[in-house]
Amino acid sequence: MKKLFFTLALFASVMASAQNTQEAAAAAAAALSEADDVPVKVETPKYWTSTLLTNINFGQTYLSQWAAGGYNNVSLAGNIDFTNKFEKDKLLGVNRLQLDYGFLYSADKPILQKNKDRIYFESKWGYETPVKHLKYSASFDFKTQFGNNYDYKTPATVTDAEGNVIEPTTAEWKTARVLKAGLFSPAYINLGVGVLWTPAPWFSLNIAPLSGGAVIVGIPELRYTYGMELKENNSDDARKAAYAAGDYDLFKAVRMEFGAQIKADASWVINDSFSYSTQFTAFYNYLTPKTEPRITWDNKVFWKLRKFFALTVGTNLIYDPMVTLTRKDGTSGKGVQFKEFLEFGFTYTISKNH
Repeated sequence: MKKLFFTLALFASVMASAQNTQEAAAAAAAALSEADDVPVKVETPKYWTSTLLTNINFGQTYLSQWAAGGYNNVSLAGNIDFTNKFEKDKLLGVNRLQLDYGFLYSADKPILQKNKDRIYFESKWGYETPVKHLKYSASFDFKTQFGNNYDYKTPATVTDAEGNVIEPTTAEWKTARVLKAGLFSPAYINLGVGVLWTPAPWFSLNIAPLSGGAVIVGIPELRYTYGMELKENNSDDARKAAYAAGDYDLFKAVRMEFGAQIKADASWVINDSFSYSTQFTAFYNYLTPKTEPRITWDNKVFWKLRKFFALTVGTNLIYDPMVTLTRKDGTSGKGVQFKEFLEFGFTYTISKNH
């Protein structure tokens, strides 16, 4: 009898173990089946590359009993350079925004002077043609400044009853300054279609034989300086007479342009710390065939000395035959505008693919 009970118990144990094994196998099979249904994670293609370069530069000069002369001064300037690049199949696009703003205070002029002010946005898009390195292109660019910019003239000398020179007040310095530019005064807008040639990663040439744009001068007293036409009479003598009489409202605020534009960009990255970039632009207006093209040429050398500190050297050249410049000898006419700057300060770069 005991053997019978023992045999039955052993049989039940074996059957239970078999059932558990069967259930475990079924669960494993179900798990494998569910695993097959889980979608494989595919990495999303990233077509955009964004880079943000920021600079804050500070300068200071202090003189004490300096025989050669000079004035104590302090300067502060900031720069933002944002580039957004898109590349997918046959389509290529580059958007770039550059912002510059800076101030200078010098002991010889008790007034805060602006020494940098620029807003520049450009966008270029190209689609591949059957010709290697050649793309159909569309481009847009916009340029202006944040606010009013002045030429800081020295106020007239005033003496007291004893013949001593009275130092000009801050209000007199502000009265003597001459307004040169302002927000949308001027502003340059251009939209063109043509071809984009990119023979190398560091060089591009955009030729837009069909370019339309506008020059906007919102401040009436600046419209003569930037070559704006009269609302009714377009003769040059009439323009000069209206300007001399102070009839600024007689000038148009917008001048439409239609012509051809050539823009060449080059950028060399020598290493992680040193780079050079240049851009040359020429615009020829079909509506004024006897006028020379408007030319701009910008250069920048960037040298990263430490992780967060860099030296920047740059130049800006402009030749605009429609702009009237006042020369040092008091005469006026067209000419070349040139600006050079050297800055040292804090820098930070952010780069992201998305």
